Amino acid sequence: MRRAFTLIELLVVIALIALLAALAFPLAASFVEKGRVTSCIQNLRTLGTALNLYLADNNGMMPTLRLARERLDEDVPVIDNTLDRYTAGSKKVFACPSDHKFADATGTSYHWNVALNGQSVASLNFMGIADQPGSIPIMGDKEGFHRDPDHKVNILYADGHASKELTFAKPR
Repeated sequence: MRRAFTLIELLVVIALIALLAALAFPLAASFVEKGRVTSCIQNLRTLGTALNLYLADNNGMMPTLRLARERLDEDVPVIDNTLDRYTAGSKKVFACPSDHKFADATGTSYHWNVALNGQSVASLNFMGIADQPGSIPIMGDKEGFHRDPDHKVNILYADGHASKELTFAKPR
């Protein structure tokens, strides 16, 4: 005579598996989002490199760009159509993996700090902050679309570092 599992034993095993899955799925989603945040920060660093190439071609003068465009078909100078030739043809660098709204509609997930338009990179001044490139934001996420509760936006600063922040202009 073979011994089989009873219905109660099977239900207990199924309940334990469901409990473990309920604990594991949010944790896995958190890891996925943290990976997206890291990829987004890397995109900003790559755009910083592209900006440095632009600056080398333009005598160290910052481009004059709009904050962002509302539709992809608008023909205005913005990040993606100004820096695209410096990104080795990669359009992915303009789209944050967590952004499911802006990049498709406007061409990029990031906006430009218009207060820096036309300034010399050697003497940037942002709201009275000068000679502190680590405190001057160049570009950042258009909106806090990251699901990571630890931060709202990613920002690229004038010294080339990019990080996650709670606000757009958080001084260092």
